[in-house]
Amino acid sequence: MPDRVVDYLTEAVSALGVTHIFGVDGANIEDLYDAIFDAGGHPVGIVAKHEFSAATMADGYARSTGGLGVVAATSGGGAMNLVAGLAESYTSRVPVLALVGQPPTSLEGHGAFQDSSGLAESIDATALFATVSRYCARVTDPADLPAQFAAAVAAARAGGPAVLLLPKDVQQRSMPKHILEESRGNVTRHPAAATTPPAASTDAIAEELTTARRTGKVVIIAGDQVARDNARAELIELVTALDASIGLAPDAKDVYANTGPGYCGVAGSMGHAELLEALTTANACLLVGTRLPVTAGAGLESAIADLPLLSIGALAPYPAALHVTGTDLAATIRDLLTRLDATPAVAPAPTTDLTPMPVPGAAGPGLRYRTVVEAIQCELPTGADIFADAGNTGASVVHYLRVPEGGRFVVALGMGGMGYAFGAGIGSAFARHDAADGPHRTIVIAGDGAFYMHGMELHTAIEHDLPISFVVFNNNAHAMCVTREQLYYRNRYSFNRFRPAQLGAGIAAMFPDLPARTVDAPDDLTEALRGSFAATGPSFLEILCDPDEIPPFLPFLSTIDAARSTP
Repeated sequence: MPDRVVDYLTEAVSALGVTHIFGVDGANIEDLYDAIFDAGGHPVGIVAKHEFSAATMADGYARSTGGLGVVAATSGGGAMNLVAGLAESYTSRVPVLALVGQPPTSLEGHGAFQDSSGLAESIDATALFATVSRYCARVTDPADLPAQFAAAVAAARAGGPAVLLLPKDVQQRSMPKHILEESRGNVTRHPAAATTPPAASTDAIAEELTTARRTGKVVIIAGDQVARDNARAELIELVTALDASIGLAPDAKDVYANTGPGYCGVAGSMGHAELLEALTTANACLLVGTRLPVTAGAGLESAIADLPLLSIGALAPYPAALHVTGTDLAATIRDLLTRLDATPAVAPAPTTDLTPMPVPGAAGPGLRYRTVVEAIQCELPTGADIFADAGNTGASVVHYLRVPEGGRFVVALGMGGMGYAFGAGIGSAFARHDAADGPHRTIVIAGDGAFYMHGMELHTAIEHDLPISFVVFNNNAHAMCVTREQLYYRNRYSFNRFRPAQLGAGIAAMFPDLPARTVDAPDDLTEALRGSFAATGPSFLEILCDPDEIPPFLPFLSTIDAARSTP
């Protein structure tokens, strides 16, 4: 059997239950791909078109599986391209393992091509990746690899990326025989993630909640840790036990049914009035798996300031709160439930329609955000997974769209990198293609600016015939930047409007077998969406829209309201 370092790594990754390694090949990582080939498809090697997208594929894979995503890259520019993708996973606490090739150790500090050893004034990859990872180590001795790999996996599972830097000559070296014998004789294919018992102060949270329930309502705001820790079922039990109203952070729209009892919509800058109203009449607010960053807390500050603010999750929230640390949120919620008053709660009433933000009318060309998103809502397949990109398009999707039962919803709000949704949606599609409840169609929704950055990962989806619909809102602009120019810089200029481009026609010409079309009229929208979502493999849909339309985004609307009220 192969005994190289790369063979050991490939077996170790497979033993964790990871089915795919995403990356871009190159001279200093090619031995890993050789080992992937020898492993016979366990795991499968997927080559992306850009390392940023490979990192977001691993990120999307991890978010959809609740497990570990793995990305591989070569040295030099390949390694540098990983940084932005890993930064998103770092900020959003997504478990990703990065295997990064390096030049041979004998050439470090001696003018090696793509040297990043930190020697002889070269870039120090260890220092660089340490800023976007929970763990980073340079592997120099095969005997140290098992401990380094275990430490990297543990750090990633605790919330964020881990990086192993792999010099090419070290990759090719043989592992010590006793290590191979131990690992192959004692392989556990799906080890459980380490958990931290809930702190005893859960009693204090339970006491506050019990007191609040005696005289009024509790409002829960749930965040993305619920998804990472697969605590959806426990969250439902908690909402029911407390007869609570619930709002969701913008990046956690899939952790509770968007039509479920007590649902009050999204929190924060893309949120709904129903949640604010619930908070103003509540007796306590419980944060579950969210630190309540600005995107989730905007507009709620005054209401929360007047309430007892309680929190359970991996990290304490940004506002002052009574907090209990829970790195396994499912276990923490179960523990909390045992401490609550066992009096049966009356089931909360089913959710009615939510009130959309009042946005100014738009008179420009193309379709309106709300029209398109509501049409998407009507045609979404059962259990569809939605990946939304940053910008005006993303704000509209977060605000208007309800996630289907059994589906996933991801929007990158850690770093907000444009183009994230293309790679992440592809990574998720690989993970969800063989899901226990059947395959899920993935819907990637992005703007044309994001498409220009990383949209050609469409090619990867076509190569693997993945069930993904790419819906691109084309307003020939970086529209959120246009909006900011208008609102904050007196609309005197624009650096962010593009020469018009025909994306649908262009993609159709590039890939003649791909279902691709353009929609510029409301009457054609339903048919086009229905056809795109019914495709068995990938499809592409360009939606023409207005670059001057204001999205449902509280900071913009507050600025407009302030301007109207100014004498």
